[in-house]
Amino acid sequence: MRILLVEDDFASRRYMEVLLQPYGRTDVVVDGQEAIDAFRMAWEENDPYNLIFLDIMMPNVDGQEALQSIRNIEKEIGVKEVDQTKVIMTTVLEDPKNVVEAYNKGGATSYLVKPVDKEKLTHELSELGYYPENQ
Repeated sequence: MRILLVEDDFASRRYMEVLLQPYGRTDVVVDGQEAIDAFRMAWEENDPYNLIFLDIMMPNVDGQEALQSIRNIEKEIGVKEVDQTKVIMTTVLEDPKNVVEAYNKGGATSYLVKPVDKEKLTHELSELGYYPENQ
């Protein structure tokens, strides 16, 4: 499985990388624009991401804007809605407005409130049908 981790906070980024290691190859970027560029490049290389962890609060292009762009790229290249990349939004905010916007406007698959611990992550990934690769 190929995973894109979009996180601007160094400590959170390193922690999530460790948690995601058993699930597959993880690429890391630090803001929304890098996420959009990496997503497009992965499709151009015919090696798209299966899963994206996308922080909502980031400098430059935030997670909501990045998600909109990612979904637009998928439409441009003809990806059916059922085949869209799974996107889990992450944030320290427990703001219902962000949750609603991520689901309704952006087409997020899921939402996790940070700090994300191993148990929450494992549960969420199993709900989406993802398990560590060595199982």
